[in-house]
Amino acid sequence: MPFIPHTEADVAAMLEAIGVAHIEDLFDEIPPELRAGSLDGLPEGRDELAVSQQLRAHAARDAQPLCFAGGGAYEHHIPAAVWEITSRGEYYSAYTPYQAEASQGTLQLLYEFQTMMAELTALEVSNASLYDGATALAEAVLMAVRGNRKSKARRILMPRSVHPRYRAVVETIVRHQGITLELLDFDASGGHIAPPTLPAEPGDVTALVIPQPNYFGALEDADALTDWAHAHGALVIGVVNPTAMAVIAPPGEWGEQGADIACGEGQPLGIPLASGGPYFGFLCCTQKLVRQMPGRIIGATEDLDGQRGYVLTLQAREQHIRRSKATSNICTNQGLMTTAATLYMTLMGPQGLARVAAQCHANTRALVERLCAIDGVTPLFERPRFHEAALRLPRPALEVLDALAERGILGGIDLSADYPGLGDALLVCATETRSEADLDAYASALREVLSA
Repeated sequence: MPFIPHTEADVAAMLEAIGVAHIEDLFDEIPPELRAGSLDGLPEGRDELAVSQQLRAHAARDAQPLCFAGGGAYEHHIPAAVWEITSRGEYYSAYTPYQAEASQGTLQLLYEFQTMMAELTALEVSNASLYDGATALAEAVLMAVRGNRKSKARRILMPRSVHPRYRAVVETIVRHQGITLELLDFDASGGHIAPPTLPAEPGDVTALVIPQPNYFGALEDADALTDWAHAHGALVIGVVNPTAMAVIAPPGEWGEQGADIACGEGQPLGIPLASGGPYFGFLCCTQKLVRQMPGRIIGATEDLDGQRGYVLTLQAREQHIRRSKATSNICTNQGLMTTAATLYMTLMGPQGLARVAAQCHANTRALVERLCAIDGVTPLFERPRFHEAALRLPRPALEVLDALAERGILGGIDLSADYPGLGDALLVCATETRSEADLDAYASALREVLSA
């Protein structure tokens, strides 16, 4: 529990300094009829020791299951220094740095984050973050429509292998803006978009979205897809896992020209699994699209004394400046999460990120081998993969997951709701945090469930 150092004398001195007699006087603007009144339902106050013991007792009731679920949120090891530093007061309480001269530390950190993300994606520009991966993709689509002025169709090709929640968010945001999302089906054997199935004459296409890896963990043929899109006048939006970028070709190196925009979820970069968030989205692009990019961009400059300084730049496109003429209404960045991600990438370095990615890949392969040795369990797709693997089960996946949960294992994600055509299918994942004993425990539990 945090220590609150203010004594009654301290509180009285502060109240006197601001000219009020009681703390309640600070809320005198709230009409009496809107106030909560007495909180009769709360128990009597208890001392710190008793409260701590009660909280620990409640926490002990929570199970600590083995997690083999991914689907966009991953259990990675986070060095202790990341959140020890991130939760320091100067970071923890900092907000949007409107006053650059008073926010140099925050601005420098965001500048370094942008630099790292640009290097990770091999693109020229990064913003200072967005809300999450789904809204980052939605903003990337809007950005592509603005940026591809030769296209008049406002037509986006969206693979069904993109995360279902991401597709739903994009649809919600763009459907009233005259933008059409056309779904591309995936190959039944590989779970990817097969380039030969793309039309030779697609007509006016504004952008093609390429997930790498896709929701099933399958690696797309990003080079061929990128070249196809550019050959037909379309921009390319890469939706990428930042951990995977440490070991596979980044969007800026796809095909002959590279992707135009890259976005994704930054949670793997030092953000813990926390009941769904908060997370953060990242967005990178080529220099020619920089003025279409939403959110904050931090720049470096020199002051009158020749000292390096950091500033907010290109703010004129935001709604607090231009209102309805703004490029985007996503204004606030996820500064605290971005702080953690910057520290995580700094501590890990390129070699550390690559080791994490390699171990994740090795563990997922080892898990699939163990599970597919069980009667009735087979791979759903035959395709190089990262993180995720889709498996076919001999029983409904939801029943299997419930039974595994009773044995202390989060066994994965049931694919039947979003992809009913796949049948009894399960999406599993193993990060670097899973040991050989963990993999054996899952295989043993699944074998027991399926034989019951």
